Amino acid sequence: MDETTYNALIAAAFKRIVKGLDDTDPDLLDVVSTGDKIDVTHVPSGEKVVVNTQRAVWQIWVAGKGQGIHFSHAADGRWLDDKGKGLELYAWVAECVGAMAPGVTVRL
Repeated sequence: MDETTYNALIAAAFKRIVKGLDDTDPDLLDVVSTGDKIDVTHVPSGEKVVVNTQRAVWQIWVAGKGQGIHFSHAADGRWLDDKGKGLELYAWVAECVGAMAPGVTVRL
């Protein structure tokens, strides 16, 4: 993969994540996206899910549910965890957000 391809993939992934969180109640979730990072904060508790680029290894890193998981772009177009656990980026982000904000359903 080259930098141009990685940047395009990141832009698409971040756009999809932010768009999926846009419809949530801002009193429950605060979503801040800056170039290489998305912070999702559960307003009542202050708990966070962080989605961040890992440019040196062409990955996306997600911190949530007490874990940090690295995702690599697979040949089939999905972002999959790099440990072979079968985790998919968008499903994992939705699961992490749902775990910190009970009652909030996220579809990415």
